[in-house]
Amino acid sequence: MTIQTVSTNKSYGGVQGVYRHASQATGTDMVFSVYVPPHADGAKLPVVWYLSGLTCTHANVTEKGEFRKACAELGLIFVAPDTSPRGADVPGDANNAYDFGLGAGFYVDATQEPFARNYRMWSYVTDELPKLIAGNFPVDAKRQSIMGHSMGGHGALTVALRNPHRFRAASAFAPIVAPSLVPWGTKALTGYLGPNKDAWRGHDTVALIEDGAKFSGFLVDVGEADNFLKEQLKPELLEAACTKAGIPLTLRRQAGYDHSYYFISTFMGDHLHWHAEKLKG
Repeated sequence: MTIQTVSTNKSYGGVQGVYRHASQATGTDMVFSVYVPPHADGAKLPVVWYLSGLTCTHANVTEKGEFRKACAELGLIFVAPDTSPRGADVPGDANNAYDFGLGAGFYVDATQEPFARNYRMWSYVTDELPKLIAGNFPVDAKRQSIMGHSMGGHGALTVALRNPHRFRAASAFAPIVAPSLVPWGTKALTGYLGPNKDAWRGHDTVALIEDGAKFSGFLVDVGEADNFLKEQLKPELLEAACTKAGIPLTLRRQAGYDHSYYFISTFMGDHLHWHAEKLKG
């Protein structure tokens, strides 16, 4: 699997790169970013995966996330894929809605037409892209963790719950924890997976926990001034599910913070230090 370098820039002694490749999973070209911190020749480094939210691409966190200083200090590779397939022949939403179609893949493999051919973001982020990263960057396959924001927080938590032996840590900023119960999620899951709600449970953090999925623990930050907190995010449902299942959860409600990258960048360092502790050894 070959990649094309779009750009590279030196930052904090490491290299921030943006790359493109032809994806078999999505049937399109896909773009992703990777920050590789300074390291000794031959070293294998832990990797943190970051899944972005609605309307985003790899570029949002790459340009606004303020992760590189911490990654350089902690020796972490930081990988940020796109949120959906893109291209002239890729179906979007007829009404150009921000919460379905282009930029809103929800990290599922669609089964419904016309999305089933291209919208295979689950396979892309859990299988194809990890193999590509392992073949082209100095990653330690045994030391991986995952994090995300909003729709990407949903993706990170569900990926971790379904792959608990692969990821040592999982965290999220303002995640959609119960997509089966909120407008963003019900629209996307119906459109991609169909009306049978049993098919949704494998892509719903709270439902997965209710169905017996386990993980070593989560770190979650939400902003108390987030306009989406009550209708779309509902962190109290995650708190209740984790408590009942005995899954450690650190849920921090941050006064005055909203849903934006001002919020994410403020607490990015906290999350990366937490991940680095889990990835030691």
